Amino acid sequence: MRKIKHIVIHCTATVEGKSFSASDIDRWHKERGWKGIGYHYIIGLDGTIEEGRAENKIGAHVKRHNRHSVGIAYIGGLNKRLSPKDTRTRKQKRALKELLITLKRKYPQAIILGHRDFSEDLNRNGIIEPFEFSKACPCFDARKEYRNL
Repeated sequence: MRKIKHIVIHCTATVEGKSFSASDIDRWHKERGWKGIGYHYIIGLDGTIEEGRAENKIGAHVKRHNRHSVGIAYIGGLNKRLSPKDTRTRKQKRALKELLITLKRKYPQAIILGHRDFSEDLNRNGIIEPFEFSKACPCFDARKEYRNL
Protein backbone atom coordinates (compact mmCIF):
# COMPACT_ATOMS: atom_id res chain seq x y z
CA MET A 1 0.00 0.00 0.00
CA ARG A 2 1.37 3.39 -1.00
CA LYS A 3 1.60 6.15 1.62
CA ILE A 4 -0.41 9.01 0.11
CA LYS A 5 0.76 12.50 1.14
CA HIS A 6 -1.00 14.54 -1.56
CA ILE A 7 -4.18 14.47 -3.58
CA VAL A 8 -3.36 16.55 -6.64
CA ILE A 9 -5.94 18.23 -8.85
CA HIS A 10 -5.20 18.89 -12.51
CA CYS A 11 -7.03 20.08 -15.60
CA THR A 12 -6.54 18.46 -18.99
CA ALA A 13 -5.69 21.81 -20.65
CA THR A 14 -8.46 21.28 -23.19
CA VAL A 15 -10.94 23.89 -24.44
CA GLU A 16 -14.06 24.38 -22.35
CA GLY A 17 -17.09 22.44 -23.49
CA LYS A 18 -15.14 19.81 -25.45
CA SER A 19 -15.63 16.34 -24.05
CA PHE A 20 -12.83 13.80 -23.71
CA SER A 21 -12.53 10.49 -21.89
CA ALA A 22 -9.92 8.59 -19.91
CA SER A 23 -9.21 6.53 -23.04
CA ASP A 24 -8.43 9.74 -24.98
CA ILE A 25 -6.00 10.84 -22.27
CA ASP A 26 -4.48 7.35 -22.16
CA ARG A 27 -3.82 7.62 -25.90
CA TRP A 28 -2.32 11.15 -25.56
CA HIS A 29 -0.01 10.03 -22.78
CA LYS A 30 1.13 6.96 -24.74
CA GLU A 31 1.81 9.24 -27.73
CA ARG A 32 4.17 11.19 -25.41
CA GLY A 33 6.04 7.96 -24.69
CA TRP A 34 4.51 7.27 -21.27
CA LYS A 35 3.22 3.85 -20.16
CA GLY A 36 -0.34 5.15 -20.25
CA ILE A 37 -2.64 7.57 -18.50
CA GLY A 38 -0.85 9.31 -15.65
CA TYR A 39 -3.93 10.38 -13.65
CA HIS A 40 -5.81 8.07 -11.32
CA TYR A 41 -9.21 9.70 -11.94
CA ILE A 42 -10.77 11.77 -14.72
CA ILE A 43 -13.89 13.89 -14.24
CA GLY A 44 -15.94 14.41 -17.39
CA LEU A 45 -18.03 17.44 -18.27
CA ASP A 46 -21.17 15.61 -17.09
CA GLY A 47 -19.59 14.75 -13.71
CA THR A 48 -18.81 11.16 -14.62
CA ILE A 49 -15.74 9.90 -12.76
CA GLU A 50 -13.60 7.49 -14.75
CA GLU A 51 -10.72 5.52 -13.34
CA GLY A 52 -7.45 6.12 -15.11
CA ARG A 53 -4.33 4.49 -13.71
CA ALA A 54 -5.14 2.11 -10.87
CA GLU A 55 -4.93 3.93 -7.54
CA ASN A 56 -2.48 1.38 -6.13
CA LYS A 57 -0.06 2.20 -8.98
CA ILE A 58 2.31 5.17 -8.96
CA GLY A 59 0.90 7.90 -11.19
CA ALA A 60 2.62 10.13 -13.73
CA HIS A 61 1.20 13.58 -13.06
CA VAL A 62 3.57 15.61 -10.81
CA LYS A 63 7.30 15.28 -11.39
CA ARG A 64 9.12 14.08 -8.24
CA HIS A 65 5.83 13.66 -6.31
CA ASN A 66 4.10 10.71 -8.00
CA ARG A 67 5.15 8.00 -5.53
CA HIS A 68 3.08 9.49 -2.70
CA SER A 69 0.16 11.11 -4.50
CA VAL A 70 -3.14 10.47 -6.23
CA GLY A 71 -3.86 12.50 -9.36
CA ILE A 72 -7.28 13.74 -10.45
CA ALA A 73 -7.91 15.67 -13.67
CA TYR A 74 -11.06 17.44 -14.78
CA ILE A 75 -11.75 17.84 -18.49
CA GLY A 76 -11.16 21.46 -19.47
CA GLY A 77 -9.03 24.28 -18.15
CA LEU A 78 -8.77 26.51 -21.24
CA ASN A 79 -11.11 29.12 -22.64
CA LYS A 80 -11.84 29.38 -26.35
CA ARG A 81 -8.72 31.59 -26.82
CA LEU A 82 -6.62 28.81 -25.20
CA SER A 83 -5.97 30.84 -22.04
CA PRO A 84 -6.19 29.21 -18.59
CA LYS A 85 -9.68 29.31 -17.09
CA ASP A 86 -11.59 27.40 -14.44
CA THR A 87 -14.04 25.73 -16.81
CA ARG A 88 -15.49 23.19 -14.34
CA THR A 89 -19.19 22.61 -14.80
CA ARG A 90 -21.47 22.37 -11.78
CA LYS A 91 -21.54 18.62 -12.26
CA GLN A 92 -17.74 18.47 -12.36
CA LYS A 93 -17.48 20.54 -9.18
CA ARG A 94 -19.95 18.28 -7.40
CA ALA A 95 -18.22 15.08 -8.59
CA LEU A 96 -14.78 16.42 -7.69
CA LYS A 97 -15.89 17.33 -4.18
CA GLU A 98 -17.48 13.90 -3.65
CA LEU A 99 -14.33 12.16 -4.92
CA LEU A 100 -12.13 14.29 -2.67
CA ILE A 101 -14.29 13.47 0.37
CA THR A 102 -13.96 9.76 -0.45
CA LEU A 103 -10.19 10.01 -0.90
CA LYS A 104 -9.76 12.05 2.30
CA ARG A 105 -11.59 9.32 4.24
CA LYS A 106 -9.16 6.80 2.77
CA TYR A 107 -6.08 9.04 3.19
CA PRO A 108 -6.92 11.45 6.04
CA GLN A 109 -3.35 12.76 6.28
CA ALA A 110 -3.23 13.72 2.58
CA ILE A 111 -3.14 17.38 1.62
CA ILE A 112 -5.24 18.52 -1.34
CA LEU A 113 -3.25 20.67 -3.77
CA GLY A 114 -3.37 21.85 -7.34
CA HIS A 115 -0.62 20.94 -9.78
CA ARG A 116 0.54 24.57 -9.75
CA ASP A 117 1.24 24.31 -6.00
CA PHE A 118 4.26 22.12 -6.83
CA SER A 119 5.99 24.98 -8.62
CA GLU A 120 9.39 26.09 -7.30
CA ASP A 121 9.49 28.76 -4.58
CA LEU A 122 11.71 31.06 -6.63
CA ASN A 123 12.16 33.78 -4.00
CA ARG A 124 12.53 31.20 -1.20
CA ASN A 125 9.97 32.83 1.10
CA GLY A 126 8.16 29.58 1.86
CA ILE A 127 5.09 30.45 -0.25
CA ILE A 128 4.40 29.49 -3.88
CA GLU A 129 3.00 32.77 -5.17
CA PRO A 130 1.10 33.26 -8.45
CA PHE A 131 4.11 34.78 -10.23
CA GLU A 132 6.03 31.57 -9.44
CA PHE A 133 3.50 29.15 -10.95
CA SER A 134 5.20 27.11 -13.66
CA LYS A 135 1.69 26.03 -14.75
CA ALA A 136 -1.78 27.47 -14.23
CA CYS A 137 -3.19 23.95 -13.79
CA PRO A 138 -5.83 23.38 -12.45
CA CYS A 139 -6.80 27.04 -13.13
CA PHE A 140 -8.24 27.62 -9.65
CA ASP A 141 -6.89 27.61 -6.08
CA ALA A 142 -7.47 23.97 -5.10
CA ARG A 143 -5.60 24.35 -1.81
CA LYS A 144 -7.92 27.16 -0.70
CA GLU A 145 -11.15 25.74 -2.14
CA TYR A 146 -10.78 22.34 -0.47
CA ARG A 147 -8.86 23.25 2.70
CA ASN A 148 -11.75 22.25 4.95
CA LEU A 149 -12.19 18.70 3.61
